[in-house]
Amino acid sequence: MSENPTRRDFVLSTAAALPLVRTALPRGAAGAWRAAPALLLKPASSPCVVASANGIRGVAKAMDLIANHGADTLDAAIEAVKIEELDPDDPYVGYGGFPNAAGVVQLDAACMHGPTRRAGAVGALEGIKTPSEVARCVMKYTDEIFLVGKGAQDFAVQFGFKIENLLTEKAREAWLHWRANLNPHDDYRDVPDSQPMVVQPHGTINCSAVNANGDISSVTTTSGAAWKVPGRVGDSPIIGAGLYVDNDAGAAGSTGLGERNMMACGSYVAVEAMRRGMSPTDACLEALRRAVAMSPPDTLAPDGRPKWDLNYYALSKKGEFGSAAMYPGFQFAVNDSHGPRLADAAALYPSRPAGA
Repeated sequence: MSENPTRRDFVLSTAAALPLVRTALPRGAAGAWRAAPALLLKPASSPCVVASANGIRGVAKAMDLIANHGADTLDAAIEAVKIEELDPDDPYVGYGGFPNAAGVVQLDAACMHGPTRRAGAVGALEGIKTPSEVARCVMKYTDEIFLVGKGAQDFAVQFGFKIENLLTEKAREAWLHWRANLNPHDDYRDVPDSQPMVVQPHGTINCSAVNANGDISSVTTTSGAAWKVPGRVGDSPIIGAGLYVDNDAGAAGSTGLGERNMMACGSYVAVEAMRRGMSPTDACLEALRRAVAMSPPDTLAPDGRPKWDLNYYALSKKGEFGSAAMYPGFQFAVNDSHGPRLADAAALYPSRPAGA
């Protein structure tokens, strides 16, 4: 080495002092074997898919697409939720979803793609069975993020989606039953107590997925609250509320009472909590605390416990997962190296307040 070594001399002398594992690489122009250090690279993540409990079939589908077919995580997540969107027996999502107060099915959906940092959403969409796919088209083919109502429907038609009647006879009957019992002084005949209406006030499916490269995506889709005010849009298509993805940290999504989640930007809160080092479960609990703190007092019991339900699902870049609900007894769907299954969510409170 020269008396005044250059940076190149230093690098070469240091490399010469290190043992090398020689591998059989193609011969160079001079015919000599090239030498290179052997590198053992660990995968960035353990592939995992997490969803609300109604996504148990979907997490199996999504993992198969990711692990066996190399599918993009957003495409896999959308295929997962489409199972429910196309199922006429799911009254909370897509085709067959409960209508609004006027008897019209209006659907909301949003998606986020971590690697490209893009998002798309549709709200109050009528006549299209798979709003998740329309949201993806908004994301891929426009510089917009959120389309609503007739504009969203026109956009979907331009991309080949067919306008169809989404109100199934089962959902129509439930709506007519609700309307008949709405007010004893209205113009409808009350339905006897022997014919109870068995419905839930709202329902949604969220699904997030991460692959071995650590690329994350999420999608949320819903028919919204049953008998909602026409034109009402909940939290599902709201970026930061119904879902949020940061490819450097993780993804989170929500189901439950959308108005409370919108006030908290809960999915964003959960992802930021994971960025600070919280586990996915703890991040979901943090989002629930924020939602309670941002709730109007008249929505809470005297002891501060909410009279409503809200649930979060989270997935870290490493493939760690978690979920949390307000009260015990709530489950979510997950698929990782142990296969698809339902798991118990953490609970923020040990029990519900009386009457809730």
